[in-house]
Amino acid sequence: MADGPPARGHLVCGIDEAGRGPLAGPVAAAAVILPDDFPVGMLGDSKALSPGARVAAYREIVARASWANEWAWPSEIDRLNILGATMLAMRRAFIRLGIQPDLVIVDGTRTPDISCASVAMVKADSRIPAVMAASIIAKVSRDRMMERYDWLYPDYGYGRHKGYPTAAHRAACRLLGPSPIQRMSFNYMKE
Repeated sequence: MADGPPARGHLVCGIDEAGRGPLAGPVAAAAVILPDDFPVGMLGDSKALSPGARVAAYREIVARASWANEWAWPSEIDRLNILGATMLAMRRAFIRLGIQPDLVIVDGTRTPDISCASVAMVKADSRIPAVMAASIIAKVSRDRMMERYDWLYPDYGYGRHKGYPTAAHRAACRLLGPSPIQRMSFNYMKE
């Protein structure tokens, strides 16, 4: 493989996840292929963008790119472990995309089992536009899912902490017990 990005016109798919660290809810994964004329200046690592910039980029990606978002659910996380569930969600997103790219670039150190040339790259979500876009799709999709869970389980505060291990989340679990979306294989009571 040549150094650098593929030549213009070659299809590059970026894949990234959101939600590996929370104690509750699914892990999301997105696969994105950007058009050559996409305004990449609006992209960045989803964790570094402000919520407003992230949503604006999300809308532009959804409107102009080929993309898919998929999930691995808490029961799958508990059964497979978080790495296995993340790879499953990434594979599902790639399959759902339904496009065979020339190369898939995955943020991280591993690639899912897919039928395409793929490479894992640490910090790709801050260096490769298609992966930045996948990071944004996964993060916004997961945040929205956790906001919906907040309607179902309002006493847990999922709209605020998105299932991450905050003091408020742990306090709710101590008071109420685990919610139906708790990852039981994670030690949600440990400070």
